[in-house]
Amino acid sequence: MNSVLLELSIILALLLANGVFSMAEIAIVSARKAKLRALADGGDASARLALDLAESPNTFLATAQIGITLVGVVAAAFSGASLAAPLAAWLREIAWLAPYADQAAFAIVVIVLTYFTLVIGELVPKRVGLGNPEGVARALAGPMHRLSRLGAPLVSLLGASTDALLRIFRIKPEPEVKVTEDEVRLLVREGMRVGVFHPQEPAMVESVMAFDRLPIRDLMTPRSKIIWINASDAHETVWQRIVVSAHSVFPVYEGRRDNVIGLVTVKAIYANLAAGAPVNVRDLSTPALVVPESLSATALLEKFKSTGKHVALASDEFGAISGLVSLHDIMEAIVGDLPSPSDRLKPRAVRRDDGSWIVDGMLEAAEFEQAVADFPLHQGVARDYQTFAGFIVKHLGHVPAEGESFNHHGYCVEVIDLDGHRVDKVLLIARRTPPTITP
Repeated sequence: MNSVLLELSIILALLLANGVFSMAEIAIVSARKAKLRALADGGDASARLALDLAESPNTFLATAQIGITLVGVVAAAFSGASLAAPLAAWLREIAWLAPYADQAAFAIVVIVLTYFTLVIGELVPKRVGLGNPEGVARALAGPMHRLSRLGAPLVSLLGASTDALLRIFRIKPEPEVKVTEDEVRLLVREGMRVGVFHPQEPAMVESVMAFDRLPIRDLMTPRSKIIWINASDAHETVWQRIVVSAHSVFPVYEGRRDNVIGLVTVKAIYANLAAGAPVNVRDLSTPALVVPESLSATALLEKFKSTGKHVALASDEFGAISGLVSLHDIMEAIVGDLPSPSDRLKPRAVRRDDGSWIVDGMLEAAEFEQAVADFPLHQGVARDYQTFAGFIVKHLGHVPAEGESFNHHGYCVEVIDLDGHRVDKVLLIARRTPPTITP
């Protein structure tokens, strides 16, 4: 009885040794090298050994497989010799099993050994290794490193044989990529799923990673929308243009618009006015940063950091000014639109809790169609208006009175407020009746 227990203990020890090799293999392969490198840089010797093993997989995997194979062979041979014979003798005492005792004993030993090898020697250790790969890798790196040194001749032979077979079959291992953008995206999304990241952060990370491929022509205010200031204009003309524009930075030109002599800010003009000094935009302008419109957003951000400027003029391949881009534009490319106070005052359509809409009459027709998608307006040349108020006037054929209403495509359209003769606010209420008028 004692001999059987001893033999079982030896087999269990062999299975545990198999588990240690399996756990070390999966842990070192799964461990994040960035984390191991950070620990190693902090003086963790075990992390340094684990990182060395992870960065030389040929040597490490050969060592682990040698250990797993040897332990498996020894366990199988030992169990067959030590357990099959006693079990066969016990089975011979059962009359109907006596003729098959040896074969049955061998089959039982193989099945039981396979089961415990899979559970104790493979599955459980690998689950432990996957659960804490960096910790397990650090704990087992030292022993695995020593074993690889002890078995260096055999490990070298196996490594050379592996490389030779790969060359014969013309299989070239892919060069290791430390980290890819797709991996970063997956990690961030997984972090958002488990609550580590804010829901807005994945979109911001996506925007930052696309920065080096984003030309500033996609961010800039185009030339046609820039408010230009002529250096020779009178103060009254300049000031009126600045006040009505709601912009804060203006290119100053002389003669023609491509001859820019600098940029002037509202802040500089206000400072002069407050000091009682006459405003001369030529004297107040500062040299403009001019960059090619093909420059990436990342490169422009670096220029902003190195020059201390927050606004740049973009030029096309012919040297003409094609747009204006600011630090605010770059921030919007990362975090999305940042509405200014003037943007908040823009006309809009607001849906109420009961499903009805309050629409500003000055809302652009295209913006209205985006907001209220099931309310069609005229298309093509029939749309000879720019705002929703223009649609109402065209539909009615006259300037409406306050409270006047009509039905259109399942909606009751009611003018609830006028500003003089201008339609200011409109109420849209969805009807269940079929549409009555088609534009």
